Amino acid sequence: MKSVQHEYLIIGAGPAGLQLGYFLHRQGRDYVILERGRTPGQFFHTFPRHRLLISINKVHTGYEDREINLRWDWNSLLSESDAMLFKQYSRDYFPKSAEMVAYLEDFADHFDLNIQYDAAVTRIEKHDGHFLVTDGRGRSYTSRRLIMATGASQPFMPSIPGIELTENYTGVSIDPRDFAGQRVLVIGKGNSAFETANHLLHTTALLHLASPNSLNLAWRSHFVGHLRSVNMTLLDSYLLKSQNVLIDATIKKIERKDGKFLVTYHYSHAGDEIETLTYDRVVACTGFRFDVSPFDEPCRPALVFEDRFPAMTSEWESTNVPDLYFAGVIMQSRDYKKKQSAFIHGFRYNIELLHRLLEQKYHDLPLAFRRLRPDPTTLMEAVIRRVNYASSLWQQTGYFCDALIVQGDEAAYYGDLTLDYVHDKFGACAQYYTVTLEFGQERIDCEPDSFAVKRVHKDDADRAELSTAIHPVIRRYAHGRLLNTHHVIEDLESVWAEEVHTEPLEAYFARELGQAVPAARLNKLDDKALQP
Repeated sequence: MKSVQHEYLIIGAGPAGLQLGYFLHRQGRDYVILERGRTPGQFFHTFPRHRLLISINKVHTGYEDREINLRWDWNSLLSESDAMLFKQYSRDYFPKSAEMVAYLEDFADHFDLNIQYDAAVTRIEKHDGHFLVTDGRGRSYTSRRLIMATGASQPFMPSIPGIELTENYTGVSIDPRDFAGQRVLVIGKGNSAFETANHLLHTTALLHLASPNSLNLAWRSHFVGHLRSVNMTLLDSYLLKSQNVLIDATIKKIERKDGKFLVTYHYSHAGDEIETLTYDRVVACTGFRFDVSPFDEPCRPALVFEDRFPAMTSEWESTNVPDLYFAGVIMQSRDYKKKQSAFIHGFRYNIELLHRLLEQKYHDLPLAFRRLRPDPTTLMEAVIRRVNYASSLWQQTGYFCDALIVQGDEAAYYGDLTLDYVHDKFGACAQYYTVTLEFGQERIDCEPDSFAVKRVHKDDADRAELSTAIHPVIRRYAHGRLLNTHHVIEDLESVWAEEVHTEPLEAYFARELGQAVPAARLNKLDDKALQP
């Protein structure tokens, strides 16, 4: 059978494949999305197992602007259509997975994306610079560029002797009655583990959750992949003596004897104590991994993080297979368990940038930027506009940034890049700045109570670096070396437009540029200054 050739092959029609397909389609590129199922978004037909998303859908924000509203919309893909905002599909703060399925199906239809359904990829080869992809029906496709948007589709099984004896999150019963009166161990302390445990605590006789490390709370780490409050019901039952326990321990082995599971623990906080406990059921909620099985060995991508995710460059290209790229959940390889690339509200911005990088690399379209006068007021106002407006900087805190390149009497302002890409691309420049939104995470980590963190007084702007809430951070670099950092003091409503925000930033740029601050200026920027 003759292969069909395209400029771009995308594997997977989940939210990542659709998002990249949207950008390629809009640009008029030749592409096809190969999807194993008969509709987009197959993952959401099954997961989360208990059918409730934990990605927020805040419909009422007090703002009319769609870009600002994306700061609190974690489900919409990027597009120019108001009809394709997720709020048109659900008004719930935590939507149902079925609503995501409907949204993705309509997104694909609305933009008439080129998707080949019932095309489960079984083999990926590379010959003479071209990828050859074969699906389960024997059809083949060729392209010079291949983008994997399959997500982390396979269960990750940690190296525990006997782990193969356990049930897995991907297939365990979700009927609590099946666990009535049983002693149950859930391996893991992430959201899938607590989602499972919370669903079972009404019927189990005893419920344990185990992992080597203590619980990570999203409200403390600001990483939304850590445990979220919507899944915390079990914590009350643990701390209020209701037969449910969190265990910090390494599981040495799992054995099956007389219809029971014997689990041997090496406790993390009990003086090297080793103990074996007995359970009726053991459920592994240990996460997922990227599936490399379709790849022939010569073009198999290198893996990292216990072989869970592909190794990739700052352009999301495989480190060992040229022209092989990754989109979606697997992009988290670059910011693993730190930022939001594992989630729609993070990777949608990654994919928009990936598309711009593909256009630059393969179609000679340079990254867009704004030319600015390199004077303190102009640079300050450019930064203030962006930090008050951009959803990318808000969602991908400390990972996405704007870059300001100063060379002689010219300045170039680039929006929506990643920090690692900026240093790769502009590291040779003698004067460049990054602009991010960040939490004062080091101070937060030192506080015993996440809800009693001391704030910086508004009139104390010279101590803005002590801000713990989200706030703008500007850093100056020379030849890749950090020279200094400027913090804009936090604001209760995250609107940085008052004198206490603008004047220290303007003075900072004046010092770095060796210029004087103009004598006359407004104390507070007007509404126009907050717009892009």
